[in-house]
Amino acid sequence: MKLFSSYSLGPLSLQNSIVMAPMTRCRAENNIPTDLMAEYYAQRASAGLIITEGTAPSKNGLGYARIPGIYSSDQVEGWKKVTSAVHEKGGKIFMQLMHTGRVSHPLNMTDDARVVAPSAIAMSGEMYTDAEGNQAYPVPEEMTLEDIQEAIQEFVTAAKNAIESGMDGVELHAANGYLINQFLSPNSNQRTDEYGGTAEKRNRFAIEVAQAVVEAIGADKVGIRISPYGVFNDLAPFDGIDEQYLALIDALNALDLVYLHIVDHSGMGAPEVPKSIKQKLKTAFKNTFISSGGLDKEKAEAILEAKEGDLVAFGRPFISNPDLVERMKEDLEIATPDFDTFYTPGEKGYTDYEVAVVQ
Repeated sequence: MKLFSSYSLGPLSLQNSIVMAPMTRCRAENNIPTDLMAEYYAQRASAGLIITEGTAPSKNGLGYARIPGIYSSDQVEGWKKVTSAVHEKGGKIFMQLMHTGRVSHPLNMTDDARVVAPSAIAMSGEMYTDAEGNQAYPVPEEMTLEDIQEAIQEFVTAAKNAIESGMDGVELHAANGYLINQFLSPNSNQRTDEYGGTAEKRNRFAIEVAQAVVEAIGADKVGIRISPYGVFNDLAPFDGIDEQYLALIDALNALDLVYLHIVDHSGMGAPEVPKSIKQKLKTAFKNTFISSGGLDKEKAEAILEAKEGDLVAFGRPFISNPDLVERMKEDLEIATPDFDTFYTPGEKGYTDYEVAVVQ
């Protein structure tokens, strides 16, 4: 089966075509990766490629309680434990760089951090904080041109730190309503300067971040995740969305990014991403294309056979099946995750799931 065949991702040789998708798990302590996190990722190192949970490139990027960062020396040292543990098991690992932008709350941030976004438009609803429970999202500060340049540099520094920590590369999180995606969408970007007002200008921040990171660590170490038609975190489809994303892909092709990772949350109740735009993006992007969204073994194999994706990403099945690859190989039962422990501290629902197959 193609699913279990090795794959060349740039200079990396992956042991199979299965990707562990990035998933927020909220187990960091003081935003520093822990030994428990190293154990968690090492348990899942049989994936061809692991993409880490969203990791903040700066203090301003810390949206959720207990998420890790990659902007301090202590965080770099913490991540070294993770990369060493994964590499010792023969795995490959990219870090997802996630600046949450307006999807944040001061109670989840350090005192010297700011909630910033393309425009001063608050999210609807509430965000969980360890300190005071659910709180309404604040109105973010609209980023100045200076703020934008600082944010780009934060991504660059974070990418360099990720490589220093032993990561095989980084994934720029331009999906799911976080900062880069906020610039892409007219729902959250109502600027009238060079970073908003037209599709070309809304694409600019994503392109400049990607270009700067590529220049810093090399194109073969940089992927990007996008979510056209996504509705997570108060975003919505808009007129001209296909054309805007295809123009974005043209610009990213010029940078030679190693992969493009598409989000499809229709399996979790979100509107389905039209197959037509997936096909257009797959055709347009010249390097590796990662498909995701509610996959099982059969669906994933069908995608690979039909050449609708080069790699296939699994999310929640990896939570409750650290040996997911082996279970699929042997056609064993896939365990169901405990939703109540997705974001809670400690090992319960994190590193204590049973391994059915000796790895």
